[in-house]
Amino acid sequence: MQSRALNRRSLLQLSAAIAAGSVLPAEALFAATVSNAGPFSKPNDSRLQGLKDLNGYFPFTPPTTVHEWNQRKQVVLRQIQVALGLWPMPARPAINATVHGRVERDDYTVDKVIFESAPGLLVTGSLYLPKNASGKLPTVLCPHGHWANGRFHDHGEKTIAQELASGGETDPVCGRHPLQSRCVQLARMGCMVFIYDMLGYADGGSLTQELAHGFAEQRPDLSSPERWGLFSAQAELRCLNAMGLQTWNSLRALDWIMSRPDCDTARIGCTGASGGGTQTFILTALDERVTAAFPAVMVSTAMQGGCTCENASYLRVNTGNIEFAALTAPRPVAMTGADDWTVDIETRGYPELRKLYALLGAPDNVLARYRKFPHNYNLPSRMMMYQWFNQHLQLGISEISERPYTPLTRDEATVFTPDHPAPPKTADAEVTMLRGLDAASRQQIAALLPKSADGMTEFRRVVGGALEVMIGRSLPPAGSTTFEKQIQTSHDKDAWTEFRGLLRLNSHGEELPAIWLLPANWNRHAVLWADGQGKRGLFDADGTTLLPAIQELVASGFAVGTVDLYLTGDFTDDGRPIAEHPRVNNKREFAGYTLGYNHPLFSQRVHDLLTLISSTVFHERQPEQVHLIGLNGAAPHAICAAAIARDKLASLAVDTHGFRFAGITQIRDVNLLPGAVKYGDLPSLLTLCLPIRTAVAGETPESLGTLLQAPGGQSVTLLASGSAAALAATVHPRPKSN
Repeated sequence: MQSRALNRRSLLQLSAAIAAGSVLPAEALFAATVSNAGPFSKPNDSRLQGLKDLNGYFPFTPPTTVHEWNQRKQVVLRQIQVALGLWPMPARPAINATVHGRVERDDYTVDKVIFESAPGLLVTGSLYLPKNASGKLPTVLCPHGHWANGRFHDHGEKTIAQELASGGETDPVCGRHPLQSRCVQLARMGCMVFIYDMLGYADGGSLTQELAHGFAEQRPDLSSPERWGLFSAQAELRCLNAMGLQTWNSLRALDWIMSRPDCDTARIGCTGASGGGTQTFILTALDERVTAAFPAVMVSTAMQGGCTCENASYLRVNTGNIEFAALTAPRPVAMTGADDWTVDIETRGYPELRKLYALLGAPDNVLARYRKFPHNYNLPSRMMMYQWFNQHLQLGISEISERPYTPLTRDEATVFTPDHPAPPKTADAEVTMLRGLDAASRQQIAALLPKSADGMTEFRRVVGGALEVMIGRSLPPAGSTTFEKQIQTSHDKDAWTEFRGLLRLNSHGEELPAIWLLPANWNRHAVLWADGQGKRGLFDADGTTLLPAIQELVASGFAVGTVDLYLTGDFTDDGRPIAEHPRVNNKREFAGYTLGYNHPLFSQRVHDLLTLISSTVFHERQPEQVHLIGLNGAAPHAICAAAIARDKLASLAVDTHGFRFAGITQIRDVNLLPGAVKYGDLPSLLTLCLPIRTAVAGETPESLGTLLQAPGGQSVTLLASGSAAALAATVHPRPKSN
């Protein structure tokens, strides 16, 4: 209820009332915050215009100062880490790799490599080394992308004939095996090169290609809290996804190769095309040890990556691949575009990247070039990459050209042999591997549960930092909301006034149907009532009589405000909350296709509570205290809002009904909040609310775990009843501190 401009008469009246120490009448308080409007109408909320998907438009706005960029960079990096299940970064112990089966060629060798990046999660690949090299070698990682058969890829006779005819390739051997060709050429240029499998491709152990990249339908037998697999609601609740697993393999591949005594750790490159381009710019963003990068045919303001292995919940909400590539700055990064979604890279994306690099004093460290070929990593693109690494890895090669070689056969390339058999790719193996990752994560988060003030600081940094990503919005600042009155009703007998109207968050084009109840004897305290049914939660079944609990609050002098949370109340045709989470137009049943580009519905409803809180605490006649109550399904939303706005609230009262995110089994559940289980579920979120005076119904000392022992836990009261009256009875003015 942000004020409109007060006229001089209103200011004088208010000033006189304050000076006299009298109670402000409701009409005086709200004369400036409401305006006459037409009949009550449904909200015109920007969120109703539809969802964004991977085919949207994802521009990058370069910063104007280095400080601005450094702040934004940290925000986006944390968002990536949370989305991929890597916040906080898991433990990275030394890797025990099996390197065997060397294949000798004239001027290079190829070794087979197998290691676990986590129990049950394999990294498999080919290690190319220049022959007879000595000393420390510049090193290039090669995530390969969605080429048929991955490391084993062979264009075949028909395709290589087309490539030769188009000028995309000039040599039938090099052109027919483009993935091997870049490894061979880089090895001939003096580099150690590790090309490793994407999940399920070639030897890619642990998961099948069909599952990791072709998943389309939910698997009921792998969707329960007791037994769950990848892409299930349970996996989403833990931020376990194919892209995160693949990125973890990339990070561990980097760890392993940099641990080798023959690796020059100051000269590390990474390059891949298409899905390998995605892995390239994500790895380079997350790990500063990568010296230079070359993501081919992937960086774009258009389509962001269509595979399940390129998407994850939260990943591209308010960001995109151009900004991900920008996270490399000021380290060198070059990219190619083709006749695909990257066709406009030179005019959309590259100019903005150049501005950023110029700001950071490295204008020559970024390059983008369009090549008039279909989606590819052909010879012109590879030549650009060789030259880029020659320059920025300081290879010192005077003349670069590919020449024929003897490609590896499938038997020569595969890492699996009778002595090193392939692991099973079964549902049981999948479940066991994911359970292991979950157990390690739970142990990591449990160690953060605060027992001291310093522990609370770290807990807020990690778990609170994750919640900031999951909700995706902080408390709107002063001046960002307005309230438009549509209906005003005076209740002279009971000495209070009802205001119905629209509460707007102007910066986001959001507007919420709202009700405010203002007693004539307002005590300068406000109670915000969050109900899963929206505004109707203030009333009895008849829809016109206030609940006794609300009547008691108003009679005691409390102002009471409420809104229809998004897709409840006046947002829907029947006034009832929707039953399923909206989804983008994508038949594949993967939550990341929707939630990778749009806030979860749960988060949007928390946004609405933050808007309500902001409109109240920043009103120019600020209430002395603001209290938040959540019930009838809105308790988890109220808890998250309180965790974010805790400094502005005097008390929190909720009835959880024992709700836990861990009980969710459907990806379209309206309460799905990816990551909520990873970060400790409702007890952890309640811990973030401390030291707000908190009353909780629907819980026991055992169910809340260590919350009551955390710093500030003495401010938590467990209620025997979760009725509206019991919750309302917890609201009382807190003594002012001296």
